Amino acid sequence: MYSPSGARVIIIRDRDLHTGSFGKVLNRINQLQFMRSFRVRIFFVLLIIGIIPSILVRDAILYNYENRAVNVRESEVSNQLNIIANHLITYNYLSDQSNSAVNAELEQISNLYDGRILIIGGNFKAIKDTNGVSTGRTIISEEVIKCFKGVKTVNYDSTNGFIELTIPINDTIAEGAEGGEESVVQGVMLASVSTDTIAMTLKLLSRLGWIIAIGMIALIFLMAMFFSRLLTDPFNKVTEAINDVKEGFSDEPLSVPDYKETEHIVDAFNRVLKRMKVIDESRQEFVSNVSHELKTPITSMKLLAESLMAQEDVPSELYREFMEDIAGEIDREDKIITDLLELVKLDKTNAGLNIESVDINGMIELILKRMKPIAAVNNVELVFDSVRSITAHADDVKLTLALTNLIENGIKYNKDGGSVYITLDGDHQSYVITVRDTGIGIPEESIDQIFERFYRVDKSHSREIGGTGLGLSIARNIILMHRGTVTVKSVIDEGTTFTVRLPL
Repeated sequence: MYSPSGARVIIIRDRDLHTGSFGKVLNRINQLQFMRSFRVRIFFVLLIIGIIPSILVRDAILYNYENRAVNVRESEVSNQLNIIANHLITYNYLSDQSNSAVNAELEQISNLYDGRILIIGGNFKAIKDTNGVSTGRTIISEEVIKCFKGVKTVNYDSTNGFIELTIPINDTIAEGAEGGEESVVQGVMLASVSTDTIAMTLKLLSRLGWIIAIGMIALIFLMAMFFSRLLTDPFNKVTEAINDVKEGFSDEPLSVPDYKETEHIVDAFNRVLKRMKVIDESRQEFVSNVSHELKTPITSMKLLAESLMAQEDVPSELYREFMEDIAGEIDREDKIITDLLELVKLDKTNAGLNIESVDINGMIELILKRMKPIAAVNNVELVFDSVRSITAHADDVKLTLALTNLIENGIKYNKDGGSVYITLDGDHQSYVITVRDTGIGIPEESIDQIFERFYRVDKSHSREIGGTGLGLSIARNIILMHRGTVTVKSVIDEGTTFTVRLPL
């Protein structure tokens, strides 16, 4: 449709969101989100673990029953046929098939097992077929040939539902070479018996098995739902506890000792929470300090300016002295603002490095040249020991700022007449810069926090010295941007050593 201004407006109704291609995409996304649930995955794992063994047990029972039933049927039929085979020899049935007793036995067995029996003579011709189809025909097969050699054969055809057996018809006709009796195969009985009764029983058992399996699946389904909820409940407790902290209802450390995993998660969160509290306290303290630092120069400049304006015919010497003091306060204000802007710039995710080939030795010498006036004012000696010449790929401006902050830190927190030693060394992969001072040192409990922004070890002393407490944080950020590391060791009243390792 179109609005009064002529712009085209498309209205999508709620029901339209669930139909069409757009609705399919939404449904697909919802399904994927559903499957990402740990509870759902636990549910499906338990369900599968329960269902698969149930089906396997059912199939194993049916398979074992079928094998057992077929073996029993084979044994029964084989015994019956062996008895008939003896009768065939006794009544000379292979030569004369008119014996009614033998014919009755054959018919009885074939009817009993719903099967068929063929009597095959020595010339491979069928002399008797209970079905009356193959009498007089030549019967040659692998099983018949094996049986004429004295080997019984049994084949089970589960597809067509019958068992086929061959039984040799043996006659003891002569003495063997060692004086014993020798059996000679005079003919073969080829029998085929139906397994319909076994198949019917299997069908009934299969139906009963499915009923039991469905019942077990239903029970497993309920148990999987129960245990999946039970197993994931501690994680829900963790989530609820974290939400309470997020909403501000609690700031106490969490405790969910149900599992080792939940303990690890809670311990990690508690460490983060403790760190956040420290950062928040440092931030509040920093805001207070920076407010004071920013306000102090302005207050001083205002007092100096008012003092000048309140006096008439101010001597040029006094006027110059006041203006020098005002300029110093402006420089101090500028330093604070510059550090704040630099830290904000480094915090941006898109802050990049202007990488170029840099002479590290020359860079450090230039830094020391700039720092000499500050060192002279503080009566501190700067000593540079270059073990080897180093040329590396780095951001000259940012790395200069980082090293300047470290060296300036060593100068400001040094003793009267102290020293700052800068050493440069390296190998084929990286180079190491150490900044060691003979200053007041850092307490052991504060070493892990000195790189935190806004953090100061000795607030009163730091305020006298000046600065914002951002120098070390800026230096560390720059070193990390260069894929380097910075470590610190310190002893109270003996000095501090910063070690910077950077890749070439």
